[in-house]
Amino acid sequence: MPPSKVLGAAVLASGLITGADGAQTASPDATVSVFAAGSLRRPITQAAQAFEKANPGTRIALTFGASGLLRDRIAAGERVDVFASANMAHPQSLAAGGNWGSTVAFARNALCALARPGLKVTRDTLVRLLLDPSIRLGTSTPKADPSGDYAFELFEKVERSGAAPAGSAKSLADKALQLTGGPNSPAPPAGRNVYGMLVASGQADVFLTYCTNAVLAVNEEPGLQMIDVPPAINVSADYGLAVRSGAPQPAQAFADDLRSGTGQQALRRAGFLAP
Repeated sequence: MPPSKVLGAAVLASGLITGADGAQTASPDATVSVFAAGSLRRPITQAAQAFEKANPGTRIALTFGASGLLRDRIAAGERVDVFASANMAHPQSLAAGGNWGSTVAFARNALCALARPGLKVTRDTLVRLLLDPSIRLGTSTPKADPSGDYAFELFEKVERSGAAPAGSAKSLADKALQLTGGPNSPAPPAGRNVYGMLVASGQADVFLTYCTNAVLAVNEEPGLQMIDVPPAINVSADYGLAVRSGAPQPAQAFADDLRSGTGQQALRRAGFLAP
């Protein structure tokens, strides 16, 4: 365990600090502001609750959303201590400005296809189905939401791998319905998985999303189907974590917990892979 985390945990656990005269005084309450990708909602909420319980007096204030939109809010001046993004690029772009520490990978995801009930599809027929003009293909919004970027990267891999003929990447990109994750997208329904809702309501026949999201959607809407994407065209989604320079010490402690403590355990339980 890093020395800074050991020291921080000791201070927070005792709730006391030693002044210049050697007397112990109560440590002020600390609030750590965390911006995190929407796909991290469940495990990071669990991690925050466990961290607050282990560190009385510290509050973890969570905001979830599309990583690109969260990055823009930070760049515009919102004060945030920890940024957990669904890609490495967004936190790295903040670090380039000098106000953020280095970005570290702390989790990994992959893409799965979420399909409507009754649709005949397997892993082997997935690409052919996606290219079918009659199939409504849903994705998140590229640039605003890394999930959309990964889906469009998958379109490129479909063509490069030989899984589909020349021009397939453009055909898939042109037909993709960018249904969520954008600046003008409708707000996700409270308490519901947005991807499952979009497919169950008929707005998409197939939606490309993170496998962790697809698992939640199928659990919420049992008639939906989750299809593995063939490894040759799948995309590894690396999640990046950064801490603001000058953030309170508990911010670094919470980030450390997401990398190697109970937070990492919560991520694994939610289906995220090691970085």
